Amino acid sequence: MARTRKRRPSTARRAVAASTALILGAGALVVANVYAAAQEPAPADGDATRPVVATIDCPDVGNELTEVPDAARAGVDGDLATLDGQITESYRRLAASRDAAARDPRFVRDDILTPLGNDRAVVIERIRLQISRSGGRPPAGLDSLATCTGRSPDARRPDNGSGSGGGQAGNGPVAGDYVDIRSVRADTTRLPRFQRNASRGTFTTRCGTNRNGLFNSDNVIVAPGVRNGAHHVHDYVGNQGNDAFADDRTLARSATTCRNRGDRSSYYWPVLRVQNGQDEADAGADGGGRDRNVGKIQTPSSVTLEFVGNPRSPVVAMPRFLRIITGDAKALTNGTGNANASWSCTGFEDRQLKDKYPLCPSGSRVVRTFRFQGCWDGRNTDSANHRTHVAFADPRTGACPSGFRAVPQLVQRIVYDVAPRRNFAVDSFPEQLHKPVTDHGDFINVFDRQLMQRLTQCLNRGQRCS
Repeated sequence: MARTRKRRPSTARRAVAASTALILGAGALVVANVYAAAQEPAPADGDATRPVVATIDCPDVGNELTEVPDAARAGVDGDLATLDGQITESYRRLAASRDAAARDPRFVRDDILTPLGNDRAVVIERIRLQISRSGGRPPAGLDSLATCTGRSPDARRPDNGSGSGGGQAGNGPVAGDYVDIRSVRADTTRLPRFQRNASRGTFTTRCGTNRNGLFNSDNVIVAPGVRNGAHHVHDYVGNQGNDAFADDRTLARSATTCRNRGDRSSYYWPVLRVQNGQDEADAGADGGGRDRNVGKIQTPSSVTLEFVGNPRSPVVAMPRFLRIITGDAKALTNGTGNANASWSCTGFEDRQLKDKYPLCPSGSRVVRTFRFQGCWDGRNTDSANHRTHVAFADPRTGACPSGFRAVPQLVQRIVYDVAPRRNFAVDSFPEQLHKPVTDHGDFINVFDRQLMQRLTQCLNRGQRCS
């Protein structure tokens, strides 16, 4: 799992951390002092300069589970969703206790992080036992992932003086999350050259912009069977049966918004909201206001769903019900190893942003682009961490990793007509503070066999099809 490298703390700061560490239970779980974790000295009581804890940073257990026996998969998925729920609830307590945290430097550690670490340790042990009892081998050091820390806000990102992260719900975005697209340099990276056997064609499927308003805060890929498993709201186009309890049979027989009824695939992503002080209908609901996702949901002005080929080789058909996630909804705390956000403006799409929202000039619109993985392991439609069964091609050569085969690569382009103000943001897990780097997309392939064959032929023959 990718992590942001932190500089080594000074001797004095290491001493603070050592003096405030707390040993919990028989598992010897250590929860470090939150200020030491944020690399700030622990201030004395009453010190007005005491740093504010902006959010909670917990290791992502799911990323470490590359192999889970089928017999344990449902139980493990449920427990991973429980871990997410624990973080969300702890963040709610943190957000509701800013005054107490400001008065007492031990409050966050003792009243939020320590109980959270204990609760996580129980669930992680249950995950370990489920994998072991099903004949699997749990990753080494799984128990060490129970420890969470507090994170102070980035001093370079103004938060309007609130100390709580800014935004309509107090958890972002902040002014420093935005940049004028005209100040961004154009990307000069060269794409791989097409080789003799390249699949040069394109296939576009038209599935609308979700004007019918299909929303939910589930995520059937990551948290099947769990209501509000995403803790943020998704836009859905294509398949109309996607919720927490949708299985392959449900998806295969559900209606679709795609013009070609042979495409019942599910395309979904976090909604974009404008935080203008107005409440949406979900202001008191899970995934919405209860998870600090507030403001008016924006309907895209256009959505383009295009499949492209591989610059080196023909593509093979995707297996039906292949599941792909691109990007990382927890990239703020996980680091950018799996992040794949891409923000820009119409007329400026040679300039792409990963960790900033674009402020577009008059006449230009905000663009989100998701380039999904285009290589498949040839066997699995999903994997335990929902990543290792697919991969990206080498950005320099276009070659898939050893053992992987090129498949049609989905490219989603979503356009919004929003004013160039610092008040729009994607929905996120509440502790991810609506950071643009957390943007992500999800796809479940439910093309029928005949249409998938046509799609594959279009790419391999160099045709432009829709």
